[in-house]
Amino acid sequence: MKVAVIHSSPNDDGLTAACASAAAEGVREAGGTVDEIRLNDLNVGMCEACGNGWGTCQARHTCQVLDDFQALHARLCNADALMLVTPVYWGEMSESAKALTDRLRRCEATRGGDSCLAGKPVIAVAAAGGSGNGMITCLLSMERWIQHIRARVWDLLPVNRWSRPYKLTAIREAARAMIAEKA
Repeated sequence: MKVAVIHSSPNDDGLTAACASAAAEGVREAGGTVDEIRLNDLNVGMCEACGNGWGTCQARHTCQVLDDFQALHARLCNADALMLVTPVYWGEMSESAKALTDRLRRCEATRGGDSCLAGKPVIAVAAAGGSGNGMITCLLSMERWIQHIRARVWDLLPVNRWSRPYKLTAIREAARAMIAEKA
C-alpha cells in the first residue's frame, strides 16, 4: 500500500515534523511504501476562484492555476491512502495545507463518487504546539474536507506538546492499522 504522508509545516524539527515521521515510520513498519510530501518545499498557491468562481475545476476537475499543484494532485490520486499532518494555526490548518485542501476540494468534490480520492482512507493529524489550543476545530475542518472529497476518515488525531510522547505512538499505530486493514 502506498501512503502519501503530507507534512505542512515550515519546521523540520518541530512537533508536526515528529508527527509526520511517526506516520511514515508506521507505514513502513507495516510493509507499506511512503510518498513523503513536504508542502512548504513546493509551490502550491491558494485557490484563485478563477473566472465565474470555478475556472476549470468544476467541469474538467483540473486547476488552471499552474504551479506544483498539478503534479501533487496526480501523486495523491496515485496513492492508496493519505495522512495529512498539519500544525494548528489559529484553530485551523496551516496555510500550505489550506491551499492544497481547498484546491483538491474544488477539483475532486465536484466529481462525486468518481473522485480519484473516493473511498481512500485518510488519517488527519492536528499538531498544536505553543498554547496547545485549536486542535479540535482544526480536525473538524479536516474531517469536512475528507468528506467533501469522498474519502474515508480513518482517524482524526489531535496532539499537543504535552501529549506528544504517547500521541507519536498513537500516530504510528494508526498508520500500521490502516496498512493492516488493506493487506
